[in-house]
Parts: sequence; structure tokens; C-alpha cells
Amino acid sequence: MNTSMINASVTMGQLQHKLDTTADNMANSNTTGFKSRDVQFSDLLFQQINNKLDGRNEKGRLTPTGIRSGSGARVGTTGLNLEMGALKTTDRQLDLALIRPELFFQVQGPVTDGEDSIEYTRDGAFYLKPGSAKGQLDLVTSDGNAVIGQNGPIRIPENYKEISIGQNGNLSVTLDNGRIINSGRLALVEAVHPQQFIAAGHNFRIPAGVNTNQVVRAANPGNTALKQGALEMSNVNVGNEMTEIVNMQRSYQFNARTITMADQMMGLVNGIR
Repeated sequence: MNTSMINASVTMGQLQHKLDTTADNMANSNTTGFKSRDVQFSDLLFQQINNKLDGRNEKGRLTPTGIRSGSGARVGTTGLNLEMGALKTTDRQLDLALIRPELFFQVQGPVTDGEDSIEYTRDGAFYLKPGSAKGQLDLVTSDGNAVIGQNGPIRIPENYKEISIGQNGNLSVTLDNGRIINSGRLALVEAVHPQQFIAAGHNFRIPAGVNTNQVVRAANPGNTALKQGALEMSNVNVGNEMTEIVNMQRSYQFNARTITMADQMMGLVNGIR
């Protein structure tokens, strides 16, 4: 097959990957706590062909000598953008917004190999549902996953009147009789190497075989970490994403045109008698 056709077809496949990523960003522009991803490209293997030079033709030359024959481009990295999204005030007592970009909530994930897994999220829209213990309610995400505290899942007495969550994650519950009790502290973590995260729905998880301590560590409980009655919105910039889509579509069209032109040129050669 013609080299130019190979280069173009390989690049088109990688451009499709970026189009899919950009489309996913736009589809989640209104998803609470969503973090956008950015695709970066790198060159595939290329060959430098050095022609025999004629000194008389090299005087005043500004372009590099020789010919570079490449194999197209590939997706090098898909980076996670942890830039803070806008905070939206809701005045709902179970809505929590993390106010430091490197922090994450811990929630229970699906059972893997007979053991509970842990996922990480920035979505602080939490709810209460009847728990396994009598007279207790579990604090869960919108997907029903339990929110993890320092001593396990967070549980609230069902006869609560008000829930107050401090800036360091402490939960104080006021009961119907006016008594105030402590229901634990949210187990917030700080992402040390967030690019190691892989997507798990709207959450993140750590790949199998990777040491958890190399990716996240316990957050300092003395620092201000969250705001009650607010939610962090997506950090997707729709204008930038639209620009990226237009650029990717143009690049895709250029590479498609390259295949068409190469096919026409081979047709001309084959038609010579």
C-alpha cells in the first residue's frame, strides 16, 4: 500500500480517539465534579532519508536537507485536567464541594475478586438511604455507593434533625431531642499522581498492580477542605472544546483527502500504457 495512505489512515484512527474524548468532555459539561481530559499526540517511527547533496544548490537554503518518511501520529497521553470548576450554591445540607483541586472523596466501588474496591470522586451530591444497621441511614452517592469515612462507611441516625459538616470533614448530627452527636469524619484523600487514575463511570479508580500510596495519600485534616451547601460544577470549557472539534474535523478531512489523492495517483500510474 502507498506510504502516504498508511500514514493518513493511522493518523485518522488516532484523531477519532481525540474526537471521542472531546465529545465525552462536552457531554459531561453539566456533570457535577467532572474533570475534562486532554489528548496529546506524538510521532510514530519515522525514517530520515539523506540524499546526495550538491553544494551549488545548498547556498542560502533555509529548509532541512533530506526527506523524512514517517508512519503517522499516535495518541501519546490523555491527561486529566484537575482545574477547579465553578462552585454552585445549593443550600442543601448533603451537598459538599471540595475547595482544593487535589482532593477527592472516597466511595465504595464494586466487589472485585471477592473484595470491596475503592473509587474516588469530586461529585459531592450525597444522599441518605436505609442502612444495614437498624435505625441507621447510610450516606451514599447518587449511584448508591457508600461514602467512606475514617472508620468505614458514614452512618447517620434515622431520627436526625440536622446534619452539619465542618470544613475538615467532621459530621455533627443534631437529633430530634436536641442532642448533638459526632458521626465520624469523611476520609478525604489528596491525589499525588492523578494521571495514574483510570475512569470508572463518573468516578476514578487506581489500576490493578499500582501501589495506592503512590497515587493518593490521606489529606491533612487541619486544612480547610470543603464547603457545605455547594457543589463543584464541571471544569469543561465548552468554547475550547468546540474549537478542538472543528480543528480535529479539519485534520480528519485533510487526511481523508490524502488517501483519495494517493488512490487517484496510483490509478493514473496503473493507466499508463
